[in-house]
Amino acid sequence: MKKIIIILTIFFFDRITKIYLINLQANGTDIDFYIYSFLNFYLVWNTGIGFGLASIESNIYYHMLTALIAVINVGLIYFLIKSKGIYAYFVAIIIGGSLGNLFDRIYYYAVPDFIDLHLGNYHWFIFNVADIFITVGIIGFIIIELLKKEKDSNNA
Repeated sequence: MKKIIIILTIFFFDRITKIYLINLQANGTDIDFYIYSFLNFYLVWNTGIGFGLASIESNIYYHMLTALIAVINVGLIYFLIKSKGIYAYFVAIIIGGSLGNLFDRIYYYAVPDFIDLHLGNYHWFIFNVADIFITVGIIGFIIIELLKKEKDSNNA
């Protein structure tokens, strides 16, 4: 039950942030807010995968990519059901973010990205709240696996 709450909380938090900015733009506000010297909000529509990679103009490739992402989500849900311990929580975090972006791909035919981190004129890929949670979940997995491998090698 806790994992479902995590998934839904992340999904709805992501939806609220995107809807807020989309509504601002629909009402005529230019989405180019400077928050700090290294952070601004700038709304772009991403047809690719994470961080705008593999952006595709062709409808057939877009739909194939969306179907692949849906299949990956089904696999993640299966993995969540089979997982125990901290693994399950990181899977739930990834699913929450992934479902947020999948919803956008299906509803808008693109994912609204708006968080722009930059250092001077060097800009990282523009991303959204869902991308943050997907990244945190993946980094969590990597850390757990590294610690597990280290523990196993120390016990050998």
